[in-house]
Amino acid sequence: MHLNDWLDEQVPAISRELEAINRAEFFRERTIGFAGKEKVKRLIHQLRSALFPGIYERERINEDQAGILIHNSVRLAAMTLDELAQCAYRECCTKDTQQRREPCGECARRAAQVVRTTIGALPTLRRQLQADIQAAYYGDPAATSPEEIMLSYPTFEAISIHRLAHVIHQCQLPMIPRMMSEYAHQRTGIDIHPGATIGESFFIDHGTGVVIGETCTIGNHVKIYQGVTLGARSFDLDADGNPVKGVKRHPDIDDHVVIYAGATVLGGDTRIGHHSIIGGNVWLTRSVPPYSMVHNAQPSPAIRDVSPKTQQEL
Repeated sequence: MHLNDWLDEQVPAISRELEAINRAEFFRERTIGFAGKEKVKRLIHQLRSALFPGIYERERINEDQAGILIHNSVRLAAMTLDELAQCAYRECCTKDTQQRREPCGECARRAAQVVRTTIGALPTLRRQLQADIQAAYYGDPAATSPEEIMLSYPTFEAISIHRLAHVIHQCQLPMIPRMMSEYAHQRTGIDIHPGATIGESFFIDHGTGVVIGETCTIGNHVKIYQGVTLGARSFDLDADGNPVKGVKRHPDIDDHVVIYAGATVLGGDTRIGHHSIIGGNVWLTRSVPPYSMVHNAQPSPAIRDVSPKTQQEL
């Protein structure tokens, strides 16, 4: 049978079956919609264009255009966020307003508050991100300029999205902040839950494989390297055997701490005191006081002479 004939014969039945599965398992009148992920990406772009005009544009802009670009980006971001927030609140709304085809008045009110809070926080976030850029510049001897960090460093990509997502997460908006953080995770290999609280002048060097859990708190002037995990030890289970949610599970990192590559720090009751250094590949599940240096015992490598002369003597 020719492919076109097969498609004409089989595609209608396959399509109906897929539709039936989706209607049973996914579709709802109030669902966030098929464009949800793309709209979140658009929101991230609009917000970061407002924060850093010219960095995320396809074409170079001149200084005279910056004000117009910022203004337009802020307004577009506000409208996009309002639409997403109303959809997200509608998804978990318990009211039966208009058969849930439209958000109820409370959904719209809460969405508007998310927009006001997020847009109002942009100047503060911009100042915080400038401190993060400076931390990366002074913390990495390979960095040649702040512009290089903004244009190429994964730490800037990840932390700029995280700081935005964290503000929205604090508004208790479901889904959207996590979608933002996972977008950053996909792009950078840095996984920061939007619930994590991160202080000023934060720098992740290299970045790949970093994991920062939901209830983690990080102080000011903290530097971590690739492969670091700030995670949970184990999960408390409820009577049905499901993980208990909403409890403190991840560590607290005080000011001026450095955590080297591959280190793992676990537990909600674990605190790393200020001005401490955690060495590479350390596994740590208990607190350490300020000004601590934690490292594994130095291994003793075996070194053999394999020169041609030695091989002949063997």
